[in-house]
Amino acid sequence: MKFFCIVLFVCNGVYGQVDTFSNPLLPAGADPWSIYHNGFYYYTHTAGNRIVIWKTKNLADLKTAPKKTIWTPPAGTMYSKQIWAPEIHFINQKWYVYFAADDGRNENHRMYVLENASNDPLEGEWIFKGKVSDDTDKWAIDGSVFEYKKQMYMVWSGWESDQNGEQDIYIAKLKNPWTIDGKRTRIGRPIYDWEQHGDLNDANNPRHVNVNEGPQMLKNKNKVFIIFSASGCWTEYYSLGMLELKGKNLLDSTSWVKHKEPLFVASEKNGVYAPGHNSFFKSPDKKENWILY
Repeated sequence: MKFFCIVLFVCNGVYGQVDTFSNPLLPAGADPWSIYHNGFYYYTHTAGNRIVIWKTKNLADLKTAPKKTIWTPPAGTMYSKQIWAPEIHFINQKWYVYFAADDGRNENHRMYVLENASNDPLEGEWIFKGKVSDDTDKWAIDGSVFEYKKQMYMVWSGWESDQNGEQDIYIAKLKNPWTIDGKRTRIGRPIYDWEQHGDLNDANNPRHVNVNEGPQMLKNKNKVFIIFSASGCWTEYYSLGMLELKGKNLLDSTSWVKHKEPLFVASEKNGVYAPGHNSFFKSPDKKENWILY
């Protein structure tokens, strides 16, 4: 089992809430995710058998911030085990948490969503809305949602077939926060050397897996990007890459162009290791871009 610590990096500007902060923010926590809403940061990460949300005015205080287990799966279902990469979103005045889970068999990983109508996601009732899937119902993890020109979309990491060996980036429209509308489109797959580090020493898995996963949309004025993680998270080469929207149709694979070099890579000199599966979010004044990894 691989363990991750949580660290904060300011992409531009300076840290806007405290004079200093110390990394790591938490001693462990893969797949970190944070959003800022009404004066608070809401944070979550992979806990494996449950979903936990932290609430804090300052992310530097995560170690002491109040937290709550908002959902524990029932036993004996297709979503009872291996709960990965939860993301919390505020959509149409309701809270949603997207996550991947299975029944203990990795090939059965699919995406699911919870809903809460409370003003505070640590209060109220979380309702299981069900599986989020297109008609192919293939292996899927790391779902993330966003709005673009008044249309909701979902991006995720999935398999093209039913066999493990490569994880690609897919996109589809959403009819509502829990229903995919139409077919999925593959917009990214591991094609460069820096995306293809993935040897495994595990009898239950293929000898090698090429990986694109953990997609997240970023906007910069009129530009749209999908930031994703590349290479295996079990390797020291886990990094961040970028797809840029060059066309007008998000569901046309030719509209997306992958940058040939990674954005973030490991730097032993700077104490940065495997900066994949991150969370970008805005500072309270919306002037700075911050990243958790």
